[in-house]
Amino acid sequence: MIPGVFEYHRPSTITEAAGLLTRFGDDARVLAGGHSLIPMMKLRVANPEHLIDLQDVGELKGVSITSDEISIGAMVTQHELIQNDALASAVPIIREAALQIADPQVRYVGTIGGNVANGDPGNDMPGLMQCLDASYEVAGDKGTRRIAAREFYEGAFFTALADDEILTRIVIAKPQAGSGYAYEKQKRKIGDYATAAAAVIVGPGIGSIAMTNLGDTPIWSAGANDALAKGDVDGAVNAVMAAISPASDNRGPAEFKKHLAGVILRRAIERAQGRAN
Repeated sequence: MIPGVFEYHRPSTITEAAGLLTRFGDDARVLAGGHSLIPMMKLRVANPEHLIDLQDVGELKGVSITSDEISIGAMVTQHELIQNDALASAVPIIREAALQIADPQVRYVGTIGGNVANGDPGNDMPGLMQCLDASYEVAGDKGTRRIAAREFYEGAFFTALADDEILTRIVIAKPQAGSGYAYEKQKRKIGDYATAAAAVIVGPGIGSIAMTNLGDTPIWSAGANDALAKGDVDGAVNAVMAAISPASDNRGPAEFKKHLAGVILRRAIERAQGRAN
């Protein structure tokens, strides 16, 4: 189908973009890579009267790495995440996950901000950001604030982002030296959402797990993290399995997904432990 009629806006600053969003309210949507919004517009599921394209907002681009923190602009593409060697050295699990998202054509345009802000439980980056305990910087006419990734997702396509706010950057503390990592993803074919995926970080006295597409939000469990930090793999897996709630669909019945989640998680933990120094 063809999208409905809309007015196109291309601001050059965050302030200008936020002002347009405030001005047009529920009639406006922001456009990043467009892989989620454009298909919904074609199906007339989304019918914005004003489309605010963020491509010219330079403040939303670039990666900054300091001695203890990584800051990634919301308009950085998946391809740019993969190609950034300094980022891969600081947080290698980001490259590993980005390489498993869709296909190269999608990764050239799809952005990290769009992936995490949409609230789609099938997207890869929300769970990964919870595993990394990232924070999201958001901006609106009333100023800026940070929201922890572990508090951001409220339900499928529902987040803590206010209607008049734009996600501008993702901020991650550098993982502890010597940490091991793994991102394991099972999918039916290239380009598909995960049937199940697991992000794992392990290190001396630390452990972090998050899983994707096994509930209405990414699955993150404090109990699983505590167990993994103590080296209790069975306890960590059991805690995650108690937290997931997959639904039966064309990727398989719920019981199959539960079984697959356990397999994928144990595989990710084993690889992460093997990489830890």
